Amino acid sequence: MSDQARIAVTVDGIPREEEAGILLSELLSREKPCGGHGKCGKCKVMASGALSPLSESEKRLLSSAEIEQGVRLSCCTYAEGDCQVTHINKKRNADEDRIVSNSTLTQTVCNPIFTQYGAAIDIGTTTLAARLYDTEGKLLSEATALNPQSAWGADVISRIEASLGGQASALAGSIRQAIDDLVTKLCHMANLSPEKLDSLVITGNTVMLYLLTESSPLSLSRAPFEADRLFGEFMTAGDLSLTALATDAQVYLPPCISAFVGADTTCALLSTQLCESKRTLMLADIGTNGEMAICHGGRLTVCSTAAGPAFEGVGISMGMRAAVGAIDNVTADKGTLIIHTVGDADPRGICGSGLIDAVAGLLEIEELDESGYLEEDPYPLAPPVTLTGKDIRMVQLAKSAICAGIETLLDRHKIDAEDVATLFVAGGFGSYLNPESARKTGLLPVALASVIKAVGNAALAGASMLLLNRDLQQKCLDMARNAEITDLSTSPVFSESYMMGMIFEEK
Repeated sequence: MSDQARIAVTVDGIPREEEAGILLSELLSREKPCGGHGKCGKCKVMASGALSPLSESEKRLLSSAEIEQGVRLSCCTYAEGDCQVTHINKKRNADEDRIVSNSTLTQTVCNPIFTQYGAAIDIGTTTLAARLYDTEGKLLSEATALNPQSAWGADVISRIEASLGGQASALAGSIRQAIDDLVTKLCHMANLSPEKLDSLVITGNTVMLYLLTESSPLSLSRAPFEADRLFGEFMTAGDLSLTALATDAQVYLPPCISAFVGADTTCALLSTQLCESKRTLMLADIGTNGEMAICHGGRLTVCSTAAGPAFEGVGISMGMRAAVGAIDNVTADKGTLIIHTVGDADPRGICGSGLIDAVAGLLEIEELDESGYLEEDPYPLAPPVTLTGKDIRMVQLAKSAICAGIETLLDRHKIDAEDVATLFVAGGFGSYLNPESARKTGLLPVALASVIKAVGNAALAGASMLLLNRDLQQKCLDMARNAEITDLSTSPVFSESYMMGMIFEEK
């Protein structure tokens, strides 16, 4: 027991005893989208009692009315003595989030790696998704959850820093517990005992697999940014301290391609059969880390670009995930913008698909010019939701990175966008992306906007295929090893395209 003084803390009406000096965010297990640096203002709570004085971040990010009401930022406020803390919007939970788990599972021979039951799990930076199967390939249940590692930051860089700063065990423990909970939920839904699961396939980007296995991400944090572990290996549940299933249950971690093109991309390539066609096909997973791939003439080339988390609502003044109340669709009509929200609820923020729609709409009604200048700043979308000039800037940076990455891959193969037969767009954002808005804002080249095919959670689909057909393991390994990696940081084509892409115009 620590010698630190103990204090009485009431959290959402429940009394607890804690050590004096604890951060409120630690009390509440709150997400910290900015990594707990007091930059985003998204961890607001109601708090009173013996608390640390207002920080400079709180003075900057909280309004006078909020301060008067007792609103604090949980990542900046310490409990110095007895106090009371209450979540804001406490009723919101993971079930309200529109987490994408749907995807088309390419038919595959059923030669499973498990003998009774198996589950496929995709560890996304923001969300988790999982499926449970029997030996005949029948889908028994599926479930989703939020990634608890968001408490250490919304992006992989924040989590790498946290891991190297002594939080490796905590990060691993949090995701392992989430996997245990997800497996238990899957089995409960199917009326099975978790002990009957004898195999898992767990995919994710390279950083997510490093954090899961408690591997040091030092090589990912500094030049030349080369992974010293690319997975494509079996472990046991015991190795990963997973307790929901038998300790000798096998866990397959699919191969990554590089430090920033992970196993989730390899699985997505498998499920979309990108390398199986004689036509030129592309894949784009548009998120915080935009992974892209092209297969032309039997040659597979991949790249990764740091688009930033704007498309996931992070860094946007009123951004949020696609949960109830999020503006997810915006259309322009006779000089005005018409909005739609998830659940047809009162608007309380805007998610990625709504953000791109809103920018396209503002361009159409000429409230926003091609340089990114917003006539009315902030612009009222639907009370209380507004868009600011800074939000527009974040969109410019993100969409320019994605479009420039795609154009660089096309240049590597000396082909035009018109030569691409299909662009598979994976992930939650891609599932709800309006191709017309993508074209108007310059997120995608015009020719590609017309050949988009949304494929949902293609990474989970690929992980499911690996679970159900052991013969695909070698194919996956070969694909990962043979892929050509394009380093965008040294590409003059990317640099030029990125700068040109800052302008809002069809390309």
